[in-house]
Amino acid sequence: MLYLYSARSSSKMEGATPLVLCSHVVVMLILLLPDTSVAEPRSQIIQLICGNKSTVSVPNFVGTMETLSEQVIARGYGVAVTGTGPDATYGISQCYGDLSLLDCALCFSEARTLFPQCFPYNGARLYLDGCFMRAENYSFYDQYLGPEDRRVCRNRTTKGSLFQQNARAAVQQAVGNAPSNNGYARSQVSFPRDSNDTAYVLADCWKTLSANSCAACLRNASASMLGCLPWSEGRALYTGCFMRYSDTNFLNAISTSGGSSSRGKVVVTIIVVSSVIVLGVGAFIGIGVWKKKLIQKKRKGANDAEKLVKILHDINLNFKYSTLDKATGSFDEANKLGQGCFGRWERDRRQKAVLQQ
Repeated sequence: MLYLYSARSSSKMEGATPLVLCSHVVVMLILLLPDTSVAEPRSQIIQLICGNKSTVSVPNFVGTMETLSEQVIARGYGVAVTGTGPDATYGISQCYGDLSLLDCALCFSEARTLFPQCFPYNGARLYLDGCFMRAENYSFYDQYLGPEDRRVCRNRTTKGSLFQQNARAAVQQAVGNAPSNNGYARSQVSFPRDSNDTAYVLADCWKTLSANSCAACLRNASASMLGCLPWSEGRALYTGCFMRYSDTNFLNAISTSGGSSSRGKVVVTIIVVSSVIVLGVGAFIGIGVWKKKLIQKKRKGANDAEKLVKILHDINLNFKYSTLDKATGSFDEANKLGQGCFGRWERDRRQKAVLQQ
């Protein structure tokens, strides 16, 4: 997941660890990307549908969300499961086909902040204008229709017959093209050309569906969504797909210069760079720990010397004068250190040698 941190005070920044500082650097790199207004993440929430059964297993839920984050940032969609049995958490998240990887990451980040509102229930679906997320305690990946399917109409303006005709034609094109185009299609119909009655349509199926299931979902979704006419905008929120029509061009532009693609490459590059930074920080910390241990080892040697002095002091090698006087024969020269018994032995040997002569 893409986490954004902000420093509330300079004192917090001063006490920040290298890893937190690294996070700030990565976020700043993303925010400083050039021309970030080319596309829109369309992170406006359309509807959050919460289940009313099965309490969520928090560790499994968190694990699934983390795996989805990694996959969505890398490729624009993710499928994950954590745990087994009734406590398992199955999840899916997908950005719609006209979003770049950067816009997808931003939409997913918004979705993830909203998703926990369904806690403590495991079942939840979240539809945003740019991405979708769902989690359950069972495998739902092949489902494309369900009782929660619905349309959402926006009564901004009432359109005439010409727009309604264009909207139906554009919807038909998208429904026909999406199943054979990896589940994604966009279309716009303007008749007569350059009129103010242009209709814009987006269709997206979840990537876990087969082409036949995708087609079935879009057929049902489109029939329901067209019931919003003559209103100027409508959406279909279905188990296996999402559709939208509007009289306003909400679609992100298709860049012929590779803008979205290059944007995605930049994001991937930032991820790689951030990984390198994290590894560098880890190496820096490792070297610091090694140096600290080395210093502690040297200090330990010094401590050992101090301990020896303390031991010698504790065993009390102090003697009374009377004891020393008796032991040294009133401090006889023959008992000086380095002489002692050896000195007396040498003196006696020399005296015997003189007598023998």
